[in-house]
Amino acid sequence: MRELCFATNNRNKIAEVSQMLEGKYKLLSLEDIGCNEELAEDQDTLEGNSRQKANYVWANYNVNCFADDTGLEVDAICGEPGVYSARFAGPQRSDTDNINKLLHVLEGQENRRARFRTSITLYLDNQEYQFEGIVNGTIATEYKGNKGFGYDPIFIPEGHEKTFAEMSPEEKNAISHRGRAMQKLISFLQEQ
Repeated sequence: MRELCFATNNRNKIAEVSQMLEGKYKLLSLEDIGCNEELAEDQDTLEGNSRQKANYVWANYNVNCFADDTGLEVDAICGEPGVYSARFAGPQRSDTDNINKLLHVLEGQENRRARFRTSITLYLDNQEYQFEGIVNGTIATEYKGNKGFGYDPIFIPEGHEKTFAEMSPEEKNAISHRGRAMQKLISFLQEQ
């Protein structure tokens, strides 16, 4: 079984992606490869951040790896928070604070259209590849559900009535931005 490092320390993401890989690959975390430093995310695009993280791991640990960056882009606020989604309410990166701030900003707003976008950069045998996944939806007016993480309790994907936080992991992964980007990555890996 080929090893592949997911360049993150986010246990929720590791669990989510491990389930998608269904044991086809041995998924390693940053901790598994001995990388204990916080990877920089100081680029101004999702693609730039995912590339920066994957490149760092490849260059410093010589391990096949991939990294992602995800942003929630809300129409009514010109695509924000976007690349700053995790830090929308400040450097503490609090999901609750971020959701509360977004709900406050959108209070009274009729246009609640939004999309989640994930960019994945893969470094495989010294070659770089990029994959993108997008899911459109709307922002709920209040928290709904207790599964998932990030903005999941307020994001309702297009064609559904439940938020991501009300869905089972299998339901969410089948339609999510990360799930769509990961399916592209997995299809690519299966062709190698």
